[in-house]
Amino acid sequence: MEAKLETFKYDDAIVRKFVLATVIWGFVGMLVGVIIAAQLAYWPLNLGVEWLSFGRLRPLHTNAVIFAFAGNAIFAGIYYSTQRLLKARMFHDTLSAIHFWGWQLIIVSAAITLPLGVTVSKEYAELEWPIDIAITLIWVVFAVNFIGTLITRRERHIYVSIWFYLATIVTVAMLHIVNSLAVPVSLWTSYSIFAGVQDALVQWWYGHNAVAFFLTTPFLGLMYYFMPKAAERPVYSYRLSIIHFWSLVFLYIWAGPHHLLYSSLPEWAQTIGVVFSVALIAPSWGGMINGLLTLRGAWDKLRTDPILKFLVVGITFYGMSTFEGPMMSIKFINSLTHYTDYTIGHVHSGALGWNGFIAFGMIYWLIPRLWGVPVYSQRLVSAHFWTSTIGIVLYITAMWTAGITQGLMWRAYGPDGNLLYPEFVITVTKLIPFYWIRVVGGLIYISGVVIMIYNTFKTIAVSKAQSIDLSDPEFQALPLSATHDDHGEHPNPWHRALEGKPLLFTGLTLVAVIIGGPATYIPLIAIRSNIATIASVKPYTPLELEGRDIYRSEGCYNCHSQMVRPFRDELDRYGEYSKAGEYIYDRPFQFGSKRTGPDLHRVGGKYLHFWHYKHMQDPRSTSAGSIMPAYPWLYTKVLDKSLTQKKLAVLQGLGHPYTNEEVRNAVVDLDAQALKIRDELVAQGVSAPEGLENKQIIAMIAYLQKLGTDVKVKNVN
Repeated sequence: MEAKLETFKYDDAIVRKFVLATVIWGFVGMLVGVIIAAQLAYWPLNLGVEWLSFGRLRPLHTNAVIFAFAGNAIFAGIYYSTQRLLKARMFHDTLSAIHFWGWQLIIVSAAITLPLGVTVSKEYAELEWPIDIAITLIWVVFAVNFIGTLITRRERHIYVSIWFYLATIVTVAMLHIVNSLAVPVSLWTSYSIFAGVQDALVQWWYGHNAVAFFLTTPFLGLMYYFMPKAAERPVYSYRLSIIHFWSLVFLYIWAGPHHLLYSSLPEWAQTIGVVFSVALIAPSWGGMINGLLTLRGAWDKLRTDPILKFLVVGITFYGMSTFEGPMMSIKFINSLTHYTDYTIGHVHSGALGWNGFIAFGMIYWLIPRLWGVPVYSQRLVSAHFWTSTIGIVLYITAMWTAGITQGLMWRAYGPDGNLLYPEFVITVTKLIPFYWIRVVGGLIYISGVVIMIYNTFKTIAVSKAQSIDLSDPEFQALPLSATHDDHGEHPNPWHRALEGKPLLFTGLTLVAVIIGGPATYIPLIAIRSNIATIASVKPYTPLELEGRDIYRSEGCYNCHSQMVRPFRDELDRYGEYSKAGEYIYDRPFQFGSKRTGPDLHRVGGKYLHFWHYKHMQDPRSTSAGSIMPAYPWLYTKVLDKSLTQKKLAVLQGLGHPYTNEEVRNAVVDLDAQALKIRDELVAQGVSAPEGLENKQIIAMIAYLQKLGTDVKVKNVN
């Protein structure tokens, strides 16, 4: 009996919502990026307002660009392409709506909590535990909706884009859950179950692979769909797609430790990160070649079509970033570039070059298909392309130059055998011109986003004026049971057969990505003997612990590292190199990723309390030329002690050797240490206002004076 065609409709309304969210959040995230870039070039722009300070805004910028802009772009592209590739409407409209509005609420909650100083202080994973749970639930909704669509599909074999979407769904879920494991203290406070070096390894297993499986694999899926559509050519090589996918998802998950080279991480773990990072060049460039050669026969169209230009430049940035990343993982190169602005240039070439250009090209391709009229102005599309290209080139070249300058200045020695630039601030002031170039590049780039917003909403206005019917498009296709199983006659029958079994395909993808993670971090986490303890290292006192939480809340980790590497210049500038055993009570770790200010791991005892008091009040009074913002609110805000006892109890449960008596007397001990620091400040010349011992600045001083003092080493002046 001949099968009847089934009639169905695609849900394009949800795609329109995600597209609009993408352009709006893109502007917001990039605007915050321009603001913090300007704050580094001209520190008074911090305005002395706590929720506008660089340390508070920087994580807002990264979260907005990654999860709001790129995230919404991913979902827009996935919801559009998945329905066409599977010939099925998304599994359930309600799930689609919950996904959209839930994701926007998560973004809004991040936009509120991060400027308020509510943060876990782990890069790309700063959001506190209630929001983490919300992310998990919304991701499950997305996964159910996607897998349900797979099950109800009318196309037997899943296309390469679907492979990358599946890898994204299963891997991001695994990464997010493991890295977010924490014990709550209150609604907006928690401590990670991992500590020190172990926490660092898990975080960068997550952090690197958030780049891999949130900013790479889904965008590769979009590339494989929208590049052939825009070029009107088939993908260059099906076999290369297979090699690209399986090698990428297997290799990527191992590379996280390259963020911790020359740190206290065991050498074997660092070596794993280096080896697999370098190996990643092959599959990454295989994907780039597959994308670019899809244009074969369409070069004339490239000269006139700005959408293709966006896609081609985006893929080119992907190739550049995935060459640069492995090169920066080579230890010799890493010793020069890590902790410098070079890394900032690298990250933005990926985020704004690869992700941004793919998203822009995809959106311009989608707009006429979603609103039923041509894009309002092709000239404006071209203007957007050129402003974005000029802006990102200015940005990354300024940061590359600044980074190399930084690295060379840090390690420079004079003919007398002493550091040529012993004062860290000297190496900062030399970079101000490059920071201004970055601001200009950022302004030019975001002007392109403004053009896109204008062009998009003008197109929508034309669509409304013409009363275009935007009801869901209707199609017909045979049911899955009537489709032809052609893997036996395919040049790659084994993989073609696998493409007809998406649940098995998902399981094998999970196996491919799950091997590398546990192989890297389980030996370090499960076997405590891997971290050599140091008897003199003690847990933080209640006051020091509160000070550490303020330090994290203010985002100090964005500019200061706490990891002295075993380099001659770092030993001379900071003191003895850092040991893994020094971090066993650090939840979370604070190794840092960027030094806009000096390393602080040996700062304890280096200066008087008076110096820290004046430095936080006016950094220029102690360090001429500093670009650090002032923190006047630390001198007026009363330290909240309501959770101190509970914090110690939670940490005691996590293995910190607090006695029951120390937990009970937490606030009493805190007050005693605060009074002692207040009295020492008065003796050193501070005219202490009434109640100074109860202010946040006292806790901050206590924490800073603790750093590095448990290990008896000579402190460098």
